[in-house]
Amino acid sequence: MANSKVAIVFTGGTISMKVDPRIHAAIPALSSEEILAMVTNIENFADIEIINFGNYPSPHITPNMMMDLSRLVKKTISRDDITGVVVTHGTDTLEETAYLLDLTINSKKPIIVAGAMRNSSELGYDGSSNLSAAICTAISPKSNGKGVLVVMNNEVNAASEVTKTNTLSLDTFKSPEFGPLGVVDNDEVIYYRDIISKEFIDTDKIENKVLLLKSAPGIGSDIINYSIDCGYKGIVIEGLGRGNVPPSMVDGIVNSISKGIPVVLVSRCPTGRVLDTYGYEGGGKHLRQLGVIFGGNLPGQKARIKLMLSLGMTDDMGTIRNIFEKNMYK
Repeated sequence: MANSKVAIVFTGGTISMKVDPRIHAAIPALSSEEILAMVTNIENFADIEIINFGNYPSPHITPNMMMDLSRLVKKTISRDDITGVVVTHGTDTLEETAYLLDLTINSKKPIIVAGAMRNSSELGYDGSSNLSAAICTAISPKSNGKGVLVVMNNEVNAASEVTKTNTLSLDTFKSPEFGPLGVVDNDEVIYYRDIISKEFIDTDKIENKVLLLKSAPGIGSDIINYSIDCGYKGIVIEGLGRGNVPPSMVDGIVNSISKGIPVVLVSRCPTGRVLDTYGYEGGGKHLRQLGVIFGGNLPGQKARIKLMLSLGMTDDMGTIRNIFEKNMYK
């Protein structure tokens, strides 16, 4: 019986790094072939096609590059000979890229994003094990229809739910709200639950000028007003608690909405959704009455990606509100 064929798109990150003895720091160094050579016996499971997107540290990845990657993955996954696609990526911005791929690619075939927390010069390099687990996930029929998945440390998480929770730990990628979808055990993926709904934003454009702002006691409107003067097209605010902001931020929010610039509110808390519970100035009820869009339980960085894609598709405030709040708020 012929093996399944998996395309591996290499983009860089720690999985492709080793320590340069001259500067005593990790830098991009390994080729895709060198990384794949460390994944032993993979030929018994799948035929591999290597696609080199680049060798970038993940802080160098821009939203435009994410869109280029989305187009490449979309083209690759549509081929009849491809069972699934694996993308290697640096972990610092992995969750944003994975979420963008999830929102922009409408395919039932598995798309897996994986990386490494330790570079190849360190003891316990996890790149090869994460890559092998990602390939095992990609070839499993059980992975069909689950959207983009992130596979690290033998755990399988949904791109829409996962976040990086620790700067060092191998099990840094977690879904704090709901837990993992499953695990990879003995070269086989085992799922414990499914994704209830899969979102799709039908656009091949992205709006780069979207501000992400974390609220804190005493923060005013000057940063918001400055971003408006600089031509920003959207603002995401990580609010306090249930979705509230200091009253000193309200004038800036009103200024933004009056100019047709959407303001999306999420919480700076790691879990829980925002809701219009509080009616005081700057409270969720007040903000909703002003026209603020509520972003559910998304963290700020993902809400920003979603707003960037929404603005790439439309500047209609009602449509953008529906993208964020459909089936979430009555």
